[in-house]
Amino acid sequence: MPLSRSRADQRIAVLADSDTRWKWGALTARRLDASRVTGYLLRGRATPTVRQLGEAGVGADAAPVEVTCAEFLAELGRERYDVVVLALVGGAVQAVLHGARALWPQPSRRPVFVTGYVGVVYEKLADGLLLRHGADVVLANSRHDAERFRAVYEGAGADPRAVTETALPFLDGARYGGAEGRTRRVVFAVQPSVPESRADRLYLLGRAAGHARLHPDREVLVKLRSRPGEHTTHLEEHPYQRLADHLPGGLPANCRLVYGHMGEVLDDTDLLVTVSSTAALESLHRGIPTAVLTDLGIRESLGNQHFLGSGCLTSWTRLDQGHLPRPSPAWQSAHGVRPAAGPYAAGPCAADRYAADPYAAARERVARLLAQEELAPVAPYYTLDTAPGYLPGILARQHLAPDGTPLPGALRGGGGESAARRWARERLREAARGAYRHGVQRVAPVIRRLGEL
Repeated sequence: MPLSRSRADQRIAVLADSDTRWKWGALTARRLDASRVTGYLLRGRATPTVRQLGEAGVGADAAPVEVTCAEFLAELGRERYDVVVLALVGGAVQAVLHGARALWPQPSRRPVFVTGYVGVVYEKLADGLLLRHGADVVLANSRHDAERFRAVYEGAGADPRAVTETALPFLDGARYGGAEGRTRRVVFAVQPSVPESRADRLYLLGRAAGHARLHPDREVLVKLRSRPGEHTTHLEEHPYQRLADHLPGGLPANCRLVYGHMGEVLDDTDLLVTVSSTAALESLHRGIPTAVLTDLGIRESLGNQHFLGSGCLTSWTRLDQGHLPRPSPAWQSAHGVRPAAGPYAAGPCAADRYAADPYAAARERVARLLAQEELAPVAPYYTLDTAPGYLPGILARQHLAPDGTPLPGALRGGGGESAARRWARERLREAARGAYRHGVQRVAPVIRRLGEL
């Protein structure tokens, strides 16, 4: 049965493995003008909860279905999708691509595979990119990223033509309209794994509380990513909710922990503070004063080196003294942020590329691929010839054989499974996830402290 190829009835499947990647994948699908978006969640430690999906603020045409990699590939063999957006870690992307090659080993009317990154790319650049190689479209969130991505592929002898410059799909929302010198609401956007140590995280929380005490006229919000027991893209071993219970003096009345959709939080923000969160790009896009902290140094492990030259690097000490960073127009233009209007505007750019639709090039590339009668088999850089000691392990983690086919037992016979058995299996899976998360957030820190005695 031929695939539907016209934009009017384009069907897109999104496979995501965390709340943030679901948000990126679903919004990317909408930017590609999908008429129907079918959602799938890759089963794993970071599979988002219903609350996390709701907070992401973007949905599919029906509730996303939780699947394994092998189950998703089986679904691709049954269903007919025009485009598949892989919003996954690099290893899972590579597994799906090899599975797709096994499904369509010859030129055929297969789906167009699209992948990319959910935000700032500050570590494992070569590894992550080469694991994504083989997708028909590899989205880069800025001109800076597009140049880096192509350089990596060319340096490895891999085809760079899939790299397509776009912008983060969630750069949106009302422009900042605050008055010069007015700072009433400060938002500290925390991250699950940056910084990693308990001491560093407690320090940052203490500085946020201290800022609130120094400025009783300001409201300081600590924007949390998840509740204890939930996981996001990265493990959170020391949740700020628990650290707040151990903060000397506690949180002052004008400092509190909040959840919610980041876009809604930014609507009333006068100063966004973070270590290296992608929220900084959302804030800059709106023209909100944005601070990237240097308190713990400018280090690759923190990701704040990405903001070198941005004009946003500063410290809590300077913020306490009233400093408001002013962003660099050139840096914003190169890093996928549209210059904003308002009192903290970046100013004019030599070329305001974002007056046009940043997803136009991606749509054009997808349309060209969909217009072809047949597409060649996907061709990842990693094969049993180029990486025989690496690729089999990557595929095995998703229960695939080295040739991309499911390993024995990877697929269950869903048709004959009773409702009681399915219910029992789901409860067991939830219990196992709960035990894993408890181990990461409760048991592991205790064992680590004991080991330091």
